[in-house]
Order: sequence, then structure tokens, then C-alpha cells
Amino acid sequence: MSHLTTRVVSGNLPFVEAYKDGEVWDALGDRTRRAIVECLADGPRAVGELAAVLPVSRPAVSQHLKVLRDAGLVSERADGTRRIYRLEPAAVAALRDQLDTYWRRALSGYADTVRTVDVAVDPAGATDEQTEENR
Repeated sequence: MSHLTTRVVSGNLPFVEAYKDGEVWDALGDRTRRAIVECLADGPRAVGELAAVLPVSRPAVSQHLKVLRDAGLVSERADGTRRIYRLEPAAVAALRDQLDTYWRRALSGYADTVRTVDVAVDPAGATDEQTEENR
């Protein structure tokens, strides 16, 4: 009889990236990384340029950029000895699409709630004018 351990299970099952999209939101959960994204929204920048406007050290900025890069939000290119970072437009567009979806769902839920309340308050379907006449 074999015992299932984390090592046995993870060693024998293929890796499935079920929640990869969550990495992007997780990466943005940090205030400093959001500030970096804001800076990069203005255009590509080197680590030193970012560190100059943020309240963290240059090595800390590099660590935050690695998290953002691993999440697919930023890319880098070499420029001599410097690394220039920029936002990935496709990743930002995907975030926007997700937020638009959440917004549409929230508005739809709100509209459903308003309709439900309206029907509960006036189940006969009387208009405001009819209700005023009866008062």
C-alpha cells in the first residue's frame, strides 16, 4: 500500500496553471508594485529612474519588477548596462477586460435588485402616477 504524499502527488501529476490570472492581481496587491505600474504607464523606465521617484531602494525596485515580470505585466530590454522596463499592453488590456466584466456583473446585479425591490413594493405594477392618485 502506497501513501500519498505531496511529493508523490506533485511528482506524478502534470502542472496545471488553473489560477495563472490570479498572479496578476496578486502582483498588484502590493502598494509599491502598483506605484511602479503607475510610473510605467507614463512610459518605459530604468530601475534607477523608478527608484528615484519611489520610497524604496533600487534593489527593492528590482525585486518588485521581477514579480511584475513573472506575472506578465512588464517586460524588459537591455540598453547597454541598463534594463529598461515597460508595461505589457496585452496584460493591461486583459486586466481592463476583467474589470469591465466585473463592472457589468455588478451593474446587472444592481439592476436586478432594483427590479426586485420595485416589484416587492408595488406588486400590482402600478405606476408612480397611479400611486399618487390613490393617496
